[in-house]
Amino acid sequence: MQTLAKNSNYIQTELFVASKPIKILSSTFNPRFTFVDLFAGIGGFRIALERLGGKCLGYSEINKSAIEVYKNNFISYINSGEKELGDITKLARIPFEIDILTGGVPCQSWSIAGKLGGFNDSRGRLWFEVIRLVDSNQPKSFIFENVKGLTEPRNKDAFELIISKLTTAGYQVNWKILNAYDFGLPQDRDRVFIVGIRNDLVDSNFSFVFPSPLKEQPKLFDFVERIQKVDLKKEKFDAKILFKNGIPPSRGRFQKPDELNDFFVFSDIRNGHTTIHSWELTRTKKSERFICETILKNRRKKKYGNKDGNPLNIDVLTELIPRIKQEDLDSLISKNILRFVDNKGYEFVNSKISSGINGVAKIFLPHSNVISTLTASGTRDYVSKISISCQEPSEYKKTFIKEIYKKKRFKKITARDAAKLQGFPDWFVLPGQEDGAKKMLGNAVPVPVVYHLAQAILQIII
Repeated sequence: MQTLAKNSNYIQTELFVASKPIKILSSTFNPRFTFVDLFAGIGGFRIALERLGGKCLGYSEINKSAIEVYKNNFISYINSGEKELGDITKLARIPFEIDILTGGVPCQSWSIAGKLGGFNDSRGRLWFEVIRLVDSNQPKSFIFENVKGLTEPRNKDAFELIISKLTTAGYQVNWKILNAYDFGLPQDRDRVFIVGIRNDLVDSNFSFVFPSPLKEQPKLFDFVERIQKVDLKKEKFDAKILFKNGIPPSRGRFQKPDELNDFFVFSDIRNGHTTIHSWELTRTKKSERFICETILKNRRKKKYGNKDGNPLNIDVLTELIPRIKQEDLDSLISKNILRFVDNKGYEFVNSKISSGINGVAKIFLPHSNVISTLTASGTRDYVSKISISCQEPSEYKKTFIKEIYKKKRFKKITARDAAKLQGFPDWFVLPGQEDGAKKMLGNAVPVPVVYHLAQAILQIII
């Protein structure tokens, strides 16, 4: 039985061996090009390259769970000759010529979420293994992916060394940070992609042109299951109404200065028209709320300490709130909103943004353009099951708390949701364990980004 694979340019054939359907790509028999999949993970690079007519000659991965998923989806009786290359550090040389070498090089040593070990971390030193294989094998081209943090000032020397050594190996090397949203996925995921074209294939003035963003405008409701599919028109507001003290410089690409956010942040140490505080989620007196708002406003002032958020002692609070009552402070402690730190003062219990409040960091509305970056370590981000229309800012927040938060009308991202948000096809078989699947998907590369990037490379090398 043959079926045209959705959104692709290849024919997918299902063969039945031992009563089990096995998906075989036509490129297996008549490939346009060949590639090797380093740090293969669960196959994000492979899906994209096979869609373009490529044939994988070998793959390298050491995580046993990822290998099992990879084999389950790609390795069949028909292409059993494909070589499992094993640990890259033990691979002297790739045993065949290839057109493209790919790899999502481990990123933990360059990521804020990791320990920022750089080359002092064994995972960071894997770049030298990659460079060694590029130098010895001389593929026509390569694509390597890593976190944006690799390009940031703190890693400047390391990044320049990587680019320099890849260039010295005989390649025209270019890099760019690409966002998954620009290639049709509602995920705010920035990653650096490093592309090399072998010198003998281009002239000395060559400079690789990265693919331009697509004109698609994806929405969460097109990718996340069991949520309302209503594309609401956003109302426009004067920025002075939303930001009395000026537009915060921290607002990101998907936060416009004249619109309400389409997500809500749960944090006691930040403020904004869609920031939810713990004292708004439980019954509190006006005087208690005033104490919380006063601490929020003053906790970062340098005269109270050098930390980015300082406990305020009773003398400071009495100065700021002359009629403050100890019973209000005690009540806020009993409600787990404040805590008292010996010899320092009062501070918020919910003082870590990534932890949120009651296990919730953010809730995105279904019509949102993006969700935060999916990660291997997981996030405390959720998606609302219903949309709410834009209203006057204070009412917008009240409606959200009443209709969505308190009625628990929000859901976790499932493994299948995560697969779609990374551009994996519906036929891709996920492992049965949800947390394990989401961890692997958080480590994966967004398939459409690789697809369009590789398409541009193929125009040069083939």
